[in-house]
Amino acid sequence: MGTAVSIAACSSCLAVGGLVGALLARRFRKSNAASVFRLLRNHFAPTPLATVVVTEREFPARVRADLKRSLDQIFGQRAAIKRVTGIRQEDSTFFGMRLTELLTQETNASSVPLEHEEVDIGEDEPVRCIRNGLWLLEAAGAKIAVLQSQVPGLRDSPKVRFDIAAENNPAGIEFTRDFFKALEVAVKQAESYRGKILSLENTEGYTGESSGITVHKLPGVKRDEVVLPEKTLDLLERNVVRFVAQRKALARFGQSTKKGLLFYGPPGNGKTHTIRYLMTELKGHTTLLITAEQVVRLAEYMALARLLQPTIVVIEDVDLVGRNRSFAAGPCQESLLNQLLNEMDGLKDDTETIFLLTTNRPEELEEALASRPGRVDQVIEFPAPDAAGREKLVRLYSKSLAVSESLVAMIVDRTDGVSASFIKELMRRSLQFRLERNAGEQIELQDVEDALNELVTAGGRLNKRALGFSVDGNRQCC
Repeated sequence: MGTAVSIAACSSCLAVGGLVGALLARRFRKSNAASVFRLLRNHFAPTPLATVVVTEREFPARVRADLKRSLDQIFGQRAAIKRVTGIRQEDSTFFGMRLTELLTQETNASSVPLEHEEVDIGEDEPVRCIRNGLWLLEAAGAKIAVLQSQVPGLRDSPKVRFDIAAENNPAGIEFTRDFFKALEVAVKQAESYRGKILSLENTEGYTGESSGITVHKLPGVKRDEVVLPEKTLDLLERNVVRFVAQRKALARFGQSTKKGLLFYGPPGNGKTHTIRYLMTELKGHTTLLITAEQVVRLAEYMALARLLQPTIVVIEDVDLVGRNRSFAAGPCQESLLNQLLNEMDGLKDDTETIFLLTTNRPEELEEALASRPGRVDQVIEFPAPDAAGREKLVRLYSKSLAVSESLVAMIVDRTDGVSASFIKELMRRSLQFRLERNAGEQIELQDVEDALNELVTAGGRLNKRALGFSVDGNRQCC
C-alpha cells in the first residue's frame, strides 16, 4: 500500500515538474529571443520610431505567389536588405500583426526563423512564400521596414497584409509609393495563374472560405476527338472559337464580348469532353472550374474571372443550382440561384468571359437562367451519337487495337441509342476479355459479346444508367 502511494506521489511530482520545466523553458526562450521592437529601434536609430510613417495594404491570399515574385524583384532592384527575420506574436492569431504595434515597446513580438509555405502554381517547382516576415532595408539613403503577415479570413477570404514603416523623407515616401504600385501590377497581371485551368481550394476552416488556388493539368482534346454531328460542331465553334477570334472586331461595333452557352443532353454524351476541347482551342484563356457546391464562392470566382481575362467559366450540373424555383429545395438553394443570376448580369458587356454551363436535366432549369439573352445566348443539345458518330467513337477508342471492319460495323449496329461513354467502356471491356484469354491482340466477336452481356445484363438498370445507356423510341441496344 505504501509503495503504491509512493509511486503515485512520484508520478504527480513528475507531472508538476514537467509542467514547471516547460514553463521555464518557454520563458527562457522568450527572454533569449530578439525583441522586434529592439530590432526596429536599432534599425531606425537615430530617427525616433514615433516619427516614421506607416502605410499598410491588404491583398487576397490566393495571389501570394505573384506577390512573392514581385517582392523578390523589388528587393533585388530597389533596396539593400540589412536583415530579414520571421516574427511570432502570440495574440496575432485572429487579427494578424500590424507594424504600428511592433513599433511600441509593449509588444510581445519576437524574432524567429522564417517560416515558408510552398504554393503550387502548376509548374515544375512550387513558389516558396514567407508566412510572416520582417525586412529591414535601406533604399536611396532612407531606412525602411517591411512587414508581411497573414490575416485570417474570419468573415472574408484570407488576406496578406503588407505594412511599410519609412522615414518621413522624399526617399522613404517614394519607396513606399513604388512598392505598393509594384504589388498592384503583380496582382493585376497574375502571371502565376494566367492561361491555366483553376479552381478554388476548399479549406478546413470554419468559414469554408478558399485560401488558395488549385491548378489542374488536364490533357488536351483535338478536334477529331470530338464526336458530334457536324451541324452541332459547327454551331459550337461559331459561338465559341470563331466568336473569340472575332471578339475585337465585335467590340469595335459596340457588341458585347461576353457570352453564355448551355450544353444539355443525357449523361455521357460528351459535354465535359467538348469543354476540354474548347479549353484546348482557346489559347491564352484562363479556365475556372466551378462545381455546384462551390457556387457559394461565386463572388470569388467572378473576381478571378475579371482579373484573369480572357476567361472561361465552367459550371457543370448547373441544374443543381439553377433549378426552377418550383423545384428548389429551400431558401438556401434559391439564394444560390439569385447569386448566380446576379453575377452573370454583373459582368460588363466588354468583359472577355465565356460561361459554359452543363445540365442533364434542362426541364428543371430556372427560366430566368435558361431563357434570357445575356445570360445564355446559345443552347446546344448533345444527343446520343448516331451511326456515323458511333463508328467514329469505336475507331477513336480502339485506335491502338486491332479491330476488323466487320466487327466495327457489328458494334455500330448493336449499340443504337447508347452514349459515347458506353462505347468507350465497351471497347475497354472487350480488350480486357481478350487479355484474359491471352489470345492475341486482335479483338474478336466473342470479346465484344461478353463485354456487351456484362455491361447490359449483369449490372441491371442501374449499370445502364451509370454508363449513359438509354432507349429512345424504337432504338434498341444490344
